[in-house]
Amino acid sequence: MSETSPMIEARWPLAPSRTTDWLRELADDDGLTGFMPPPLPDAAWVLNAMYEYQGAPGDVTHDEHRRGGPADGSTTPLTVGDHSLEGLTTTGGGLGRSEHPGAGWRRLRWAELARRTGDAVVPEGLLPSYRCLPGARTNGSWPLGIEPPTEGSLDRPTWNRLVELLTAHGSAGPDTRCLAYYNPMLVRRFNQANLHVRAGRLGDAAALYDNPEADFTPSNLWAEDHSWVLCTDYDLWATKVAGPAPLIEALLADTEIEAVRLPWAP
Repeated sequence: MSETSPMIEARWPLAPSRTTDWLRELADDDGLTGFMPPPLPDAAWVLNAMYEYQGAPGDVTHDEHRRGGPADGSTTPLTVGDHSLEGLTTTGGGLGRSEHPGAGWRRLRWAELARRTGDAVVPEGLLPSYRCLPGARTNGSWPLGIEPPTEGSLDRPTWNRLVELLTAHGSAGPDTRCLAYYNPMLVRRFNQANLHVRAGRLGDAAALYDNPEADFTPSNLWAEDHSWVLCTDYDLWATKVAGPAPLIEALLADTEIEAVRLPWAP
């Protein structure tokens, strides 16, 4: 990971750590994985994207593909340093930022996959995470033809669309002043006494996706006037957006974003 880019420094300069004080009080949390807000007064969960490739074999998992590979040279054994990880299951999932996989792949909505498997989109009492959609996996591994959601970060298409919707509902459109907080597990040079916060315009939020300080989208992004806040928890496959009802209704109705209400986690 490289140093901060000139664009980030120019458009999103560092802000005082005290700007997170209201979030700490609002969430009653230390923000270790992100400050999770209550409704303001409404909220919805934006689900990270997954994709499906129609030409892939449906009965082969990511783990089976990896284990069958070393013998024919198509893949290499899984190791960390000198240690073999052959005893571990390759789930197919990832961590951090992600892109559209490319030609031949299509967006697979959680609701569509849930109908196939008979699972709930998000089981009651849970949050969107690796524990969802168990019927899609075999022995914990996803089919080779499915790229599951990544953990801890929005994917680029969802981030871009979410920023568009926030801009449409922002108090000053693209000039809405915002702050972005990165939790301690996301940035390389973290100082607990000086939380990593950056300030900028909502219209420049696309630049945050390529912030070289972290391989993740911000843990929290919020309007300076506190009218809305989003939280992308390090351990989850979704982002909670808390704000006014018109914004939340727009998220739920959008045809690009997939968003759900979770009554047990409003």
